Amino acid sequence: MAEAVVETSFMDPFKDILVNYLMPEKCYDEFFLQFNLLHVDCLKIVISKGLGIGIILGSVLVKLPQILKLIGAKSAEGLSFNSVLLELFAITGTMAYSIANSFPFSSWGEALFLMLQTVTIGFLIQHYGGNTIKGLGFLAVYCGLLAVVLSPVTPVSVVTTMQASNMPAIIFGRLIQAGTNYRNGHTGQLSAISVFLLFAGSLARIFTTVQETGDSLMAVTYIISSFCNGVIAAQVLYYWNSSPALRKKTE
Repeated sequence: MAEAVVETSFMDPFKDILVNYLMPEKCYDEFFLQFNLLHVDCLKIVISKGLGIGIILGSVLVKLPQILKLIGAKSAEGLSFNSVLLELFAITGTMAYSIANSFPFSSWGEALFLMLQTVTIGFLIQHYGGNTIKGLGFLAVYCGLLAVVLSPVTPVSVVTTMQASNMPAIIFGRLIQAGTNYRNGHTGQLSAISVFLLFAGSLARIFTTVQETGDSLMAVTYIISSFCNGVIAAQVLYYWNSSPALRKKTE
């Protein structure tokens, strides 16, 4: 009786990593055993996974320029705390909804890092506004609410409602920031790098969400988020040569 021939590939040493993080085993076979590098479905999966991982890695630093700019200027002028609160609500809703529905980490992981950075920005706004105690209270309250939302005590229906509420939260949050920019005639300490990275990330997330989760609620949320982030990005470009100091000098 003839023994079955086991097909091997030069990529076999990396198979576990590729199959666990980038593609299902059937796609590994298509690419590296059958050498069918143009398999459409597998290409979509790999591109989506790659984008997802890239977005997560980028999210670790996406708001760092904003945090460093606040610390360097020792001022939070031009940033709206209410806008930060609404953004934090939206990020938390996405994270809780994704965990509750067991979505792959590659489809929502950036929310974890954005949450940590957004909380830091919220505290800095209070701190540089002379309200350090209020900022510490904000941290304590948020951490407590986050623990409750992520615990089994919170029904899935509540988490789903939070995700559905993300759309108005994102819209109002960005409108508040846009309104602040318009009234000031500049974007203050808003970091252009962070704004453009958030805009690019939300655009990429539309594709990865459709591909990896098929969840229309999350997809619509990212579409709206992309539009709103685009408005802020446009303001950054429009007010590029305007600054708080220049504005005061003109007045």
